[in-house]
Amino acid sequence: MIGTIIARSKIRSAFKALNNHDINTFIADWRDDAVFIYPGDMSVSGEIKGKKAIQEWFKKYMEQYPQLKFTIKHICFSNIFDMTGTNHAAVEWDVSVKNRDGKEIQNSGVTTIQLKLAKAILIRDYYFDVDKLKEGWGEV
Repeated sequence: MIGTIIARSKIRSAFKALNNHDINTFIADWRDDAVFIYPGDMSVSGEIKGKKAIQEWFKKYMEQYPQLKFTIKHICFSNIFDMTGTNHAAVEWDVSVKNRDGKEIQNSGVTTIQLKLAKAILIRDYYFDVDKLKEGWGEV
């Protein structure tokens, strides 16, 4: 239970860092061999491997969205008693962004996070309206 309390706090801090465009804090608890999967069929979609490549991807994300605000609705864990092994978290959120062209978009989604020894190893984003993603990235 203590492990999930710590993990929940770290997840909240990571989303706060993302909102503040603080890439170093955001990615601090990701493993070097982490994998991030972003949905859709856009130029930015797909599987990004390695902490360094993921950090570069999020720099582009922050450039595309100079204003963004994720609001966490729920955080759930598959094993609330796990402290040192592998665990899974699901984070439900709403997001409001303004892209660099000034277009404002609201969306909702879920991020799933596989944790290994308290660090993110596999992260998947699921957006409820993928067409809004295309609008935001200017790939309509």
